[in-house]
Amino acid sequence: MNGNVAPRRVGDVSTRTRLERGRGALGPALELVHTGRAPTRAVLTAELGVTRATAGAVAAELEALGLIRVDSRPGVAGGAQGRPSHRLSIDENGPVALAAQVHPDGFRAALVGLGGRIVATTPGCVTVSADPAQVLGEVVDAGAALLKDSGRRCVGAALAVPSAVAEPEGTALNPLHLAWPAGSPVRAIFTECVRAAGIDGPVLTGNDVNLAALAEHRHGAGRSAQHLLCVATGHRGVGGALVLDGRLHSGSSGLALEVGHLTVNPEGRACHCGGRGCLDVEADPLAFLTAAGRTPGPEVNLLQQARDLLRSEYTAPADPSVRRAAEELIDRLGLGLAGLVNILNPDRIILGGLHRELLDADPERLRAVVADRSLWGRSGGVPILPCTLDHNSLVGAAELAWQPVLDDPLGSLGAAA
Repeated sequence: MNGNVAPRRVGDVSTRTRLERGRGALGPALELVHTGRAPTRAVLTAELGVTRATAGAVAAELEALGLIRVDSRPGVAGGAQGRPSHRLSIDENGPVALAAQVHPDGFRAALVGLGGRIVATTPGCVTVSADPAQVLGEVVDAGAALLKDSGRRCVGAALAVPSAVAEPEGTALNPLHLAWPAGSPVRAIFTECVRAAGIDGPVLTGNDVNLAALAEHRHGAGRSAQHLLCVATGHRGVGGALVLDGRLHSGSSGLALEVGHLTVNPEGRACHCGGRGCLDVEADPLAFLTAAGRTPGPEVNLLQQARDLLRSEYTAPADPSVRRAAEELIDRLGLGLAGLVNILNPDRIILGGLHRELLDADPERLRAVVADRSLWGRSGGVPILPCTLDHNSLVGAAELAWQPVLDDPLGSLGAAA
């Protein structure tokens, strides 16, 4: 043996091993705090399966990266015994993701921190041009202005669109309710706009309902579900998403769960897809307004008009035409959900947009239709809950941008911290 090489001490190995193990736990630890599942260091220690010293080191490193706060002197609850565990929370002054959403009635940009917290948002624009480059340029400019005003570091940008997004190209396959050409290269356009605005980090795109489901699974009504089905109607059309064991099921090329094109009324309205009686045209805001005999006005978006009508005219003193229209939509929606339950066997269903309002208006009717028309519903029922997050598609878009940091906090932020 070369006499100039110092013998390796056991302590050196164990120290290095603890350090490597701790760094490997940074991502899982951040995700636990991010999703609210580790409010204290004691819970973090148990969830990670590490020693208290390792959990403390991991929390300290995440705090040094400006991602979380560690309160080493939390108050003691009345009657509690012993020293309380250090409390962990998101650093409210930490980095943000730039999230953008485009829908038929406008677009919006927001800055979203860890924990799904919206830090700032622009007023929703009410016009969407037929040129995707113009629209995406405007929404990125609005987001860049928010970033400049905030002075925050940006970890990346992501866009939610009302279309299936084909992978790996990032094209909007069927923006049926926008005047954009089918196959518009939205990811490439969005990336170009983001880079032109001087914003670094990953740039991603996704379907708006997929992203809403991801946000609800991590921060809202879908927490703890193993097989979560989300169905929603926003400003136009109907979308769906499935989260399996914490991950979006997007299919082989990003096009899974196009539930809007399930046929629920063979003699129904013609659909943009070429079919007839699809959920997309039988259970969206325009379908409700039309069935209620109302002519949509230009002053407020379709979703808000439908919500206002349902809230004011469904219950006593009810307008019979509004009640009939709502019951028709509830029955169509229930029929579609029953088919999905038979195929997917989810353990929870969450509803967004106008569908959330329909559930609130008459929960027993909707649940009865699903139970009556589905095998799994008859065997015990599937919980059907309203989505709980405001702007959940924006929050979900931010989740895409945050994911690289959740996967590897030190690799994503350490060099520039």
